[in-house]
Amino acid sequence: MAERLEGTIERINGSIIIGKFKEEPKMGDLIEVGNLRLMGEIVRLSKETAFIQCYESTAGLKPGEPVIDIGTPLVAELGPGLMGQIIDGVARSETELWDLTGPFISRGANIPPLNREKVWKFEATAKKGDKVTAGDIIGTVQETDTFVHKIMIPPNHEGTIKSIKTGEYTVEDTVGVLETADGNVDLKMMQVWPVRVGRPIKERLELSQPLITGQRVIDTFFPCAKGGASAIPGGFGTGKTVTLQQIAKWSDADIIVYIGCGERGNEMADVVEQFPEIEDPKTGKKLIERTIIIANVSNMAVSAREASIYMGITIGEYFRDQGFDVSLMADSTSRWAEALRDISGRLEEIPAEAGFPAYLADRIANIYERAGKVMVPATQDREGSLTILGAVSPPGGDYSEPVTTTTLRFIGTFWALDSQLAYRRHFPAINWLRSFSRYLDVAARWWSELDSSWEPTRALALRILEEAAEIEETARIIGEKALPDDQRLVLLVAEMLREGFLVQSAFHDIDRFCSPEKQVKLMKIFTDFYNTVRPLIEQGIPIDQVRELNVIREIMRLKERDGTDPIDAARAQMLNEIDALTKQYQGVET
Repeated sequence: MAERLEGTIERINGSIIIGKFKEEPKMGDLIEVGNLRLMGEIVRLSKETAFIQCYESTAGLKPGEPVIDIGTPLVAELGPGLMGQIIDGVARSETELWDLTGPFISRGANIPPLNREKVWKFEATAKKGDKVTAGDIIGTVQETDTFVHKIMIPPNHEGTIKSIKTGEYTVEDTVGVLETADGNVDLKMMQVWPVRVGRPIKERLELSQPLITGQRVIDTFFPCAKGGASAIPGGFGTGKTVTLQQIAKWSDADIIVYIGCGERGNEMADVVEQFPEIEDPKTGKKLIERTIIIANVSNMAVSAREASIYMGITIGEYFRDQGFDVSLMADSTSRWAEALRDISGRLEEIPAEAGFPAYLADRIANIYERAGKVMVPATQDREGSLTILGAVSPPGGDYSEPVTTTTLRFIGTFWALDSQLAYRRHFPAINWLRSFSRYLDVAARWWSELDSSWEPTRALALRILEEAAEIEETARIIGEKALPDDQRLVLLVAEMLREGFLVQSAFHDIDRFCSPEKQVKLMKIFTDFYNTVRPLIEQGIPIDQVRELNVIREIMRLKERDGTDPIDAARAQMLNEIDALTKQYQGVET
């Protein structure tokens, strides 16, 4: 049991409490603040004087009230009961808080993150006499209809199983005893871990698979690897939240951790309402059964907002250690950084660019570098991955501001949202000229196994879009009809690609998700159209006649057709119509 130190409040500066202790406390310790016993954390120390950031509103506190150091840092409680939960930035269940205090959370309403009374059926897989180390699985719990929770030996422990039993227990009950060099250790279904420290790993592995999201512009043009890190910056209304929600709903990750960090309450309300009702395409059950939502909305204390991303990453690492592929969405890291700036200002630290603290880059690096594909430190070889996708909200859509430019240094995929595309109702509004992916080698190996022509087809499609952007600059000056027909063909195919491939509706029953097989075939029909028509244009067939082909409209609607059979039918129609046009033109020439 950690030693508790007592002190008193000397001064209050917004969310920062200056407390004086009788002895020197430790940096990072959790503090009970005031008579209400609000939760706080030490963020600066000067001998017995501690600067405490409070996770709740400090209104009504006054100097002289007690502060108590409970002797431990902010930790995540990890065990059965997490899956399907909606929690706040310090892992309190918001549904339980609602039952306890009503829709408006009362200050000081501290409840344990994991339910201490719920009984779980523990099935032991280890047996007496087994030699185990940290990360080894000793049993399982059927947490939801579709999710089996693996109970592991906690980090930094190893020894021999002295006893273990199957049965129904709470997370605090002892299910076994581990005999170690330092004595016996009780094994429970719950373990704790400090959120600001990455969980130990045996080895970082090379990324080998893309994260399939079902969103064409992401999977095909700017893929993210499982275990990679991605950023999606964009101004107000460009679709950051909807895009991340689509990835959460349709990606092929095993576990979803969705963090609403400083988001507007109505947006989080949509997430909380939708996820329990969404059918999981993997299992046919509800998606919430493999999802954890951290809802730390904008009207909650900034210090809890700052802690929420660390809490989510720690939960993600815990499921990664069980051998799962975890996808974590942080929406948004800009509001997390603003909380960091607010706390830094109240600590009277010297500000750097745009008022952010000088250690902003270090903190952003700490977040994204916890992503990765790893070998778990266990005697049983087990791999897992944690993919981190962070939204960035640059003020006014200015990508030169500090959070965006700093984030660029630590991520592998950059999905740049464009206000002009959003205004034209082009969603996802990812600008194909400003976005990039450093995981193309990983994606190319995977996609080429599905279709060997993927890489050259993707390169041609991107080249058409890039050439069209250059041609459009000229067309604005002299008009499109003054351009040569070969350039007008590029503009035509680029328009077909934009409307028929890049634009994807999150609300269409079919178009909201596009399978890899369909993505490849769909992209190929656009490039095949270009490759088939270009020789005809060179032979002198007018582009205006090409534009009148009926198949063009059909090709652009293929994304809304179910399966790949309509694509094959459209390809046959395309070849027939182009052949007829060629014969017609040759007849005219004759």
